[in-house]
Amino acid sequence: MPTTDAIDWLQERHLDWQNLRGIAAITSKRIDKKTGQTSVETRFDITSLPAGPAAILAATRAHWGIENNFHWQLDITFDEDRCRTGKDFSPLNLAIVRHIVLNMLKRDTSKLSLKRKRLKASVNPDFRAQLLAC
Repeated sequence: MPTTDAIDWLQERHLDWQNLRGIAAITSKRIDKKTGQTSVETRFDITSLPAGPAAILAATRAHWGIENNFHWQLDITFDEDRCRTGKDFSPLNLAIVRHIVLNMLKRDTSKLSLKRKRLKASVNPDFRAQLLAC
């Protein structure tokens, strides 16, 4: 953990970070399943947790697990990464609509993938109505 001087320095510049208790350096090792190549990366995360590697690592893994799964799902279902909308509030508006639709698709209990449910909703008015009724 960095010194308290570094934490004080950050708190002076970011007044809303007053609960900041530490800065954690997390080194991760990744192996690309396709190529077998290994990469090592160190990230620095701010935390309000008490010093202790187990709690900080658990919180970091939980955060990135949710983050990666959610964004992966948006990209697979809606091809979100290729969207180039950038004018005014359109990126935010589209993101909100995607999140709503993703939640609607997830509530449906059929065995189809989310991508197929989306396609089915686009061509089948009855299925679309069923999704909207949930």
